[in-house]
Amino acid sequence: PLEVPLRAIVAFQGYMRDAVDLRPGDHFWNLADPGWAYGLYYAVTGPLALGHATTFYDGPFSVDSCARVIDKLGITNLAGSPTAYRLLIAAGKDFSTPIKGRLRVVSSAGEPLNPEVIRWFADELGVTIHDHYGQTELGMVLCNHHGLQHPVHPGSAGFAIPGHRIVVLGEQGNELPAGQPGILAVDREQSPLCWFGGYHGVPTKAFVGKYYLSGDTVELNPDGSISFVGRSDDVITTSGYRVGPFDVESALIEHPAVIEAAVIGKPDPERTELIKAFVVLASGYQGCAELEETLRQHVRQRLYAHAYPREIEFVSELPKTPSGKLQRFILRNQEVARQHAQQATPVSAC
Repeated sequence: PLEVPLRAIVAFQGYMRDAVDLRPGDHFWNLADPGWAYGLYYAVTGPLALGHATTFYDGPFSVDSCARVIDKLGITNLAGSPTAYRLLIAAGKDFSTPIKGRLRVVSSAGEPLNPEVIRWFADELGVTIHDHYGQTELGMVLCNHHGLQHPVHPGSAGFAIPGHRIVVLGEQGNELPAGQPGILAVDREQSPLCWFGGYHGVPTKAFVGKYYLSGDTVELNPDGSISFVGRSDDVITTSGYRVGPFDVESALIEHPAVIEAAVIGKPDPERTELIKAFVVLASGYQGCAELEETLRQHVRQRLYAHAYPREIEFVSELPKTPSGKLQRFILRNQEVARQHAQQATPVSAC
């Protein structure tokens, strides 16, 4: 079990103040369930620790209920997950028209924020949405801050939140310069607001020397910001290249036919892995060979020749955690099981 010490509240306050930019005049709503760490830390504890009222909706998430609450309570500061935001985008004008101009700032956490989501919120709602990164063990530690001035680049998770030193480590435990992918780590000796001290009664393998290793692959940018590449076990090795699934998913979502996408590496004897995409289509589109090829070319034009999905499977939904995070490992396991079943099937002789 995870122990959350009382001093963590100071870090929660810092996130609400600097990243969420929660102001006394705001009407705040965090869409996250309080059973999820982001909801417990930043829908309950963080706002109340600042003496600020918070909002809860007792019911399942829907586009209609979201619009109704924002309108009725005059919500100005919204936080949630990209999964929820993509559902709002799929509703289009039915959601955006009634609340355009109502929101002052929007924050996103749980998984990387696709550029298409950022553009939609700016164009359709007239509001800036920023990407924030954290873990249950750490709280939020890497953010594009609404309340601080710094450069914001599409695809970047931002800068270390005050009180934390975030670095990128190589395989030998050395801190890497800009442009080299490695593991996101917290320098615990120089992070006074890092409150995680380990699991109760269980050794914490993520502690290596003075660092906490997150297990996420990232890359340091020249300006000091950090870009998310993917979970270490999600990064795809294909024909000698390393491809982050997030980039391919983001390119797919930019196509109007796609609501959601999940990308995995499928074992392949020639390429080590080939890129396979699972796609949820928008209303009015049907999966077919022609659309598959259209989506492949769409990705090739936006990324690079080796990063397009060689296989596309159209699905009705993607596996997610209760908090809305994609569970790519389930799709990978299904693919491996499918391949094993095909290899085990005897071939009838003529």
